[in-house]
Amino acid sequence: MRIIRYQIKNETPRYGWILEDKVGDIQGDLFGQYRRSEAETPLATVRLLAPVQPSKVLCIGRNYAEHAKEHNAEVPKVPLIFMKPPSAIINPGDRILLPPQSQQVEHEAELVVVIGKRCRNVTAEEAQNYILGYTVGNDVTARDLQKTDSQWTRSKGFDTFCPFGPWVDTEFDPSDALVTCKVNGQPRQMASTRDMVFNVGKLAAFISSVMTLEPGDLIFTGTPAGVGQLKSGDIVEVEIEGLGKLSNPVAAA
Repeated sequence: MRIIRYQIKNETPRYGWILEDKVGDIQGDLFGQYRRSEAETPLATVRLLAPVQPSKVLCIGRNYAEHAKEHNAEVPKVPLIFMKPPSAIINPGDRILLPPQSQQVEHEAELVVVIGKRCRNVTAEEAQNYILGYTVGNDVTARDLQKTDSQWTRSKGFDTFCPFGPWVDTEFDPSDALVTCKVNGQPRQMASTRDMVFNVGKLAAFISSVMTLEPGDLIFTGTPAGVGQLKSGDIVEVEIEGLGKLSNPVAAA
């Protein structure tokens, strides 16, 4: 099932599900008991929003060996965790704004895990029982600031630096899917999720040994090699085979 958050005109945002090119409501608790109404509303008539509202956004650094190599960095021996604030989240199609503090903002195409059940100290084998599904993300990064700061909060945390969507797919298999990024139609990044240093189960286990994961929380699983600069007027598209495409324009703040 593909789960969305959507809005019709100026109505209150709601959860829904997609069947072919139609949308139906989800009524109740998305992470508990709910029921689905029949899919009748044309998808083309609704505005897609960020599909969940997380309490926290966890991200993994250098989880593809080739990405670590392109920055002359070592592959971590354990997952390298950092966080983005929820205030960085934008919807599919919203503008990524280039802040005046940075002269080198870059895209990072990523598979994103959406937590479905509260969990703490789960094993890698148990992790799938606590995952709602998967979505597409772009870990937008002010690379010049990342290089000057010993902590990554500033370089990763600007408003608009966390686009994800367009939906959560509850049946997606993350073991071997192609992750790509294009800017203005030109390929920038391409790799398979099988190339991740730490797979989804290991990431969920490691992070949940540190902190409790709540329903709706996100895990950005790392980016392949090929990250590059974004400029005002660009269109950046992140696509994951069998999962979906996330597109956002870029503009000066």
